[in-house]
Amino acid sequence: MAKDIMLYWGSDSPPCWRVMIALEEKQLHGYNNKLLSFDKQEHKCAEVMKLNPRGQLPTMKHGDTIVNESFAACMYLESKFKSQGTRLIPDDPTEQALVYQRMFETNTLQQKFYEVAYYGWLVPEEERHESALNRNKENFIAELKLWNGYLEKMGKGSYLAGKNFTMADVVCFPIIGFLQRLGCPKDKCPRLMEYFEMVKDRPSIKASWPPKSEGEYTLKDL
Repeated sequence: MAKDIMLYWGSDSPPCWRVMIALEEKQLHGYNNKLLSFDKQEHKCAEVMKLNPRGQLPTMKHGDTIVNESFAACMYLESKFKSQGTRLIPDDPTEQALVYQRMFETNTLQQKFYEVAYYGWLVPEEERHESALNRNKENFIAELKLWNGYLEKMGKGSYLAGKNFTMADVVCFPIIGFLQRLGCPKDKCPRLMEYFEMVKDRPSIKASWPPKSEGEYTLKDL
């Protein structure tokens, strides 16, 4: 079980964090793992490239099964260990629909987060423009308002897709965790920060909390 799993991960990666949360929720404690440095290009090492020709993290191997994309890895773990640990995908089709919707909407939130928080890293210096960054910030703020509205509609104390912790929370919490970590102003995402405070002490999240790296970016001027 856990001893047959190997996870290659990086500490500044919400996608890596979500797979680690899923592993903990499925009670796969003690899985094998290797922390790699993005700055040192360790994710491009031969060991990873052999399993993942894209040279991306997370890269996960379970026995002879290799799963690289974070959403795929999380869904694989839920399917493979369905009766173990937390049930992350409900049986009811209507409840499933909302879980899946919030899961895949997380891709949009993540992209707009990256376009602001990691603008200086993603865009070559000669191609950076303040007007582009300001436009990215406006789009990101609009996205945050959308997610605040979701939680407002769900009601106080709700998880992202209802009263239970689901795969929607597994895949999205790492983004919200990094919002808080990088100092996103609370007035831009009040309900998201309330959600963060409610969920941050969950055992799976505490057990998988990534170390803080030097030179992290900031959202304080959002």
